[in-house]
Amino acid sequence: MKALVFQGPGRMAWQDAPDPGIEDPADAIVRVDAVTICGTDLHILKGDVPEVTPGRILGHEAVGTVVEAGGDVRTVRPGDRVLVSCISACGRCRFCRESRYGQCRGGGGWILGHTIDGTQAEYVRVPFADLSVHPLPDSIEGSDAVLLADIFPTSYEVGVLNGGVRPADTVVVVGAGPIGLAAIVTAGFYSPGRVVAVDLAESRLAAARALGADATANAGEEPEQLVADLTDGLGADAVMEAVGVPEAFEMCTRMVRPGGTVANIGVHGKPAVLHLEDLWIKDVTITTGLVDTSSTPLLLRMMAAGRLPSSSLITHRFELGQMEEAYDVFGRAADTGALKVVLGAV
Repeated sequence: MKALVFQGPGRMAWQDAPDPGIEDPADAIVRVDAVTICGTDLHILKGDVPEVTPGRILGHEAVGTVVEAGGDVRTVRPGDRVLVSCISACGRCRFCRESRYGQCRGGGGWILGHTIDGTQAEYVRVPFADLSVHPLPDSIEGSDAVLLADIFPTSYEVGVLNGGVRPADTVVVVGAGPIGLAAIVTAGFYSPGRVVAVDLAESRLAAARALGADATANAGEEPEQLVADLTDGLGADAVMEAVGVPEAFEMCTRMVRPGGTVANIGVHGKPAVLHLEDLWIKDVTITTGLVDTSSTPLLLRMMAAGRLPSSSLITHRFELGQMEEAYDVFGRAADTGALKVVLGAV
């Protein structure tokens, strides 16, 4: 088969790779019909995730068709159309029993495109298939469904739920890329009083406004003052960091009100300063997290009901074999205006 293979920091290639096969009775082999690229993949290419070694097939999000299932698989069979979750779950360890699949200690967690070969290929082996793939209704397009593999559950669980968003809250989302935009959408489930989006790119701020942000601010033009003005100097109830750089995290801690929450979603490759000399007295909660994808069934129902505007996040479409071109477009989002890119026939 063909696959996108990581060759070391800054290097990758769409090349021949061995076809995957069943290695465990709980495995399924899925033909990839639609796949996307995540900001985490860009972090891997920069060398920010040293656990990913040269030779690894990248990618952890896909929609596809089951072509083979191990003897222990009960929930899907060959021919079924499925969503491949970015998180795999053994279902037996302490964390899986608590629905904290991202912390799985039984061989799962974030493994696709990380510690085992991933989804940016023509075929992928999915371990623990009963808990790690979701059958798709015919009413959901593959290009829409692939956004439920990672960005929507991540933004909802690690941003909105960890951030404790409640009705009438002032919510600030720093970073209006795909994750930040999905956080704006899913924050809307809880009827916040206002949502403020912060980014450097005007195209992304425009997308944020279209998806429900009540106010926007350029990150280079005193967004902290805007938040202060909107809250009578108090600060935001919930602030979400969706960039993954120290400056963004530190900005979030300056925007939050006493007793508020900073929910870190971004993948950080460098240390950030935690200003406890200012925060110790403010009763601030800071959360971190890897997505568990426990919300995926809920989000699938929301999408089937037409309540998730996923198509508006997709700005570019490619054939599967155009993987290197798609990475170039996604990696230069400031120039290309890319939000989510989708590859493959859907």
